[in-house]
Amino acid sequence: QEQLVESGGGVVQSGGSLRLSCAASGGAFSGYTWAWFRQAPGKEREFVSAIRWMHGSTYFADSVKGRFAISRDSSKNTVYLQMNSLKPEDTAVYYCGAGRPITSTIRRENSYYYWGQGTQVTVSS
Repeated sequence: QEQLVESGGGVVQSGGSLRLSCAASGGAFSGYTWAWFRQAPGKEREFVSAIRWMHGSTYFADSVKGRFAISRDSSKNTVYLQMNSLKPEDTAVYYCGAGRPITSTIRRENSYYYWGQGTQVTVSS
């Protein structure tokens, strides 16, 4: 059974950094696109970043471009989201997803069919 497990969330001050991890098990995810989404209280889940496992192409939301980085470790079947210069508006539950979107749909939540349980990130001002 395919499973994604996120970790690395926590509480950090504005301007700080966190690294989230998403570990996959139970399936062959090497051909997938992996993505991070986030959902703040009272808001819809939004796209943050994605990486194509095979080619390493990366995609970012404008709100995090230049501050966040996404990477993968094939030996660990894990994707990372390095978050720097965090702002209070980055506070949300962060979810990892895996799917096979085409480029035009890579930012859509319904392009991904495996999801983790989420990890809370709180940025204090």
